[in-house]
Amino acid sequence: MKRISVILIITLLSALMFTGCGTSSDSDANNGANSYHQVSSEEAATMMEEETDYIILDVRTQEEYEAAHIPGAICIPNETIGDEEIEALPDKDQLILIYCRSGNRSKQASEKLAKQGYTNIVEFGGINSWTGETVSGSGA
Repeated sequence: MKRISVILIITLLSALMFTGCGTSSDSDANNGANSYHQVSSEEAATMMEEETDYIILDVRTQEEYEAAHIPGAICIPNETIGDEEIEALPDKDQLILIYCRSGNRSKQASEKLAKQGYTNIVEFGGINSWTGETVSGSGA
């Protein structure tokens, strides 16, 4: 009887520990299928150096984009992202690195894209905290 109690206690403690592992961390914006991952601008810069098939998505206005943007970024303003398919983002499994000015619009856009079924979204805040190179004009 004592042995069964010990086994039961160990089983319950194990279950509690594994349940704790299932909670979302600070780096996960949402839990479940419709989610995106948040990283720092430094981590995003590292990803840009190490990865090969990705899109850098600037979700600010066209005017903000033309003033300064990360080289290679494309501009799709957050306000234009809805429920419709996005021609410039045909591969829903492709790595998409998203930023805005301060991080608010990029989080909103990340949530919208996740709801549309995009599976590899990384939100890294705003260009205000970007320490890498920027360019100006409408070209990438």
